[in-house]
Amino acid sequence: MPRRKRHRLVTREPPVSVYKPAGIPAKELEEILITIDEFEAIRLADFEGMSQRDASTTMQVSQPTFNRILSSARSKIAKGIVQGFVLRIEGGRYVLADGSGLLECLDCGASMDMNAEDKSTCKTCGSKRLRWLRWDKSKRQGDDK
Repeated sequence: MPRRKRHRLVTREPPVSVYKPAGIPAKELEEILITIDEFEAIRLADFEGMSQRDASTTMQVSQPTFNRILSSARSKIAKGIVQGFVLRIEGGRYVLADGSGLLECLDCGASMDMNAEDKSTCKTCGSKRLRWLRWDKSKRQGDDK
């Protein structure tokens, strides 16, 4: 049985979550998903110019893991640019460096704070199917729940 993936440390979320070719409606294009941790790897290595060793320390992952994250992100971005796909940045297993944020259970809908001791299991139903919420449910626009 493979070991559980750890949450990667991310300094901040991207200011924009979707990039697409101009002049073509997004619904007519294929989409490539880039996770937040892949975005962070690109930001640290290519934008900030950090070495893989320093960037892996910043994200609290091993250097080989950082290399895999970075390679995956670069490949997805290249494919999206060359083939004209929509690039959507969201998801992944990460925590923000300031400790903020919420996890939502996909089975029962319960929310839990990122400061919780166990971030891998829902406190309400015991499910391991959790996803990161960018915003508190009460603050999300267009959400009628």
